Amino acid sequence: MSRLSQWLKKAELLLAPPLTRCLICGKNSKGMSSLPEVCSNCAAAIPWIQIPRCTTCGRHVGCPDCTRSNEPTPLICNRSAVAYNEVVRELIGQYKYRGNERYTILLGLMLDQAYGLLKAEQDRERQSQLKERRRSSLFSFLDYKGGDTWEADLLIPVPVSGARLVERGFNQAERLGHVLSTHRGIPQLTLLLRTHHTGKQSFKSRAERFSDMKHAFAVDPGMMDRFTDWLQTRRNSGAPLRIIIVDDIYTTGSTLRACAEPLQRLADECGLAVEIRSLTLARS
Repeated sequence: MSRLSQWLKKAELLLAPPLTRCLICGKNSKGMSSLPEVCSNCAAAIPWIQIPRCTTCGRHVGCPDCTRSNEPTPLICNRSAVAYNEVVRELIGQYKYRGNERYTILLGLMLDQAYGLLKAEQDRERQSQLKERRRSSLFSFLDYKGGDTWEADLLIPVPVSGARLVERGFNQAERLGHVLSTHRGIPQLTLLLRTHHTGKQSFKSRAERFSDMKHAFAVDPGMMDRFTDWLQTRRNSGAPLRIIIVDDIYTTGSTLRACAEPLQRLADECGLAVEIRSLTLARS
């Protein structure tokens, strides 16, 4: 090999983008995706939920739970970013149970995909309603409140118990919500607290989960001043308050429903119309 060829080879190596280890497959790769530290192959294999089969819970397959359930709840709907499979379980496990903070931004941006899905759905529904109202002779622009696109007003993470906080050192829902809050410019308030420790839910039946979660959450009195101050600055104050509860995994919805109930009571006490929805990283 000539000296020129050797020099060009060295220059090519110096100018080439550095290899990055993929958080999912662990291989060094140049072909990274738009997701931080994830190679393009692994990003393509992520089981994104693009069109939920169940419009209530956001499940990607047929959902018997929502069709058979008559339990009243103030929770309008849930949307999840991905289906819960082995890859997603490992990602969440690395972050939630092993405290690997490298996954924070990745999982937060994945949650942002769920917000994008919810926003697109609400925008389509909003435009459809406006078209119908314009066709009506009773339509008046004085009736219209809010901007042209749908936006959430407030993010509220599902709280963890004191015991779980000591065990993990952080609240994963709050951190995921922080990434979403920063990316979308939506304020987040830790408005709820957990009133008692419910233990691990993974091996409990649907009925046991709902029983455990009854009255498991309440509005934190120490956050009321911050909530009241925030209300004074809220845009579109005449429109319903749009709250999104944030968590990592949706299984039966018992946790999210239990969180929605004290939020509904708070809105009623404040004389506020409210719309409560939820976002989760994964749907089991």
